[in-house]
Amino acid sequence: MTPIVHGFDWPDRFVVGTVGQPGSRTFFMQARAGSQLVSIALEKEQSAALAERIDEVLDELMADEGNPHSIPSITPEGLVDNDPLDLPVDEQFRAGAMSLGWDPSTAQIVIEAFPLTLSEDDAEALDLVEIEPEEVLLVRIPVGTARAFAKRTREMVGAGRPLCPLCRVPMDADDHICELPEGFR
Repeated sequence: MTPIVHGFDWPDRFVVGTVGQPGSRTFFMQARAGSQLVSIALEKEQSAALAERIDEVLDELMADEGNPHSIPSITPEGLVDNDPLDLPVDEQFRAGAMSLGWDPSTAQIVIEAFPLTLSEDDAEALDLVEIEPEEVLLVRIPVGTARAFAKRTREMVGAGRPLCPLCRVPMDADDHICELPEGFR
């Protein structure tokens, strides 16, 4: 079966945002072009890794002699997006594997997200070689938008619960029981 491709070649908006309170937030990657809106759930760690890798790729490209693709070193001011996710936030699927690429013909970062399928244990038990996904999110964004996406994503990841200054464990809004290391008790 051919997978459904939710494709966005030049999206009007592409962001990571959250729903819920710190400590119980759900992260979403959301793409919008006109009236087409796709939201996929992903893990906080996936969001952080994607932002980090986008910045690494952009930094590598920027280091090319003469910066031929005009890669910005910081987020262009006009591309800053601090707005909440577009509504409704309807989860299309939960992201499993993701890929990141570079298309030099259009000077775009290419991001693919595939649905979470089987757990690793299930896949090993079935000895599967490859599973064709039912759907995929495919987003192509220019370099300035990619830099803005990475910056916003890092901010979303960092906006969670504050860390206890003593034990460095995230504190909930409720009571916090400090988990001091052995030497501090």
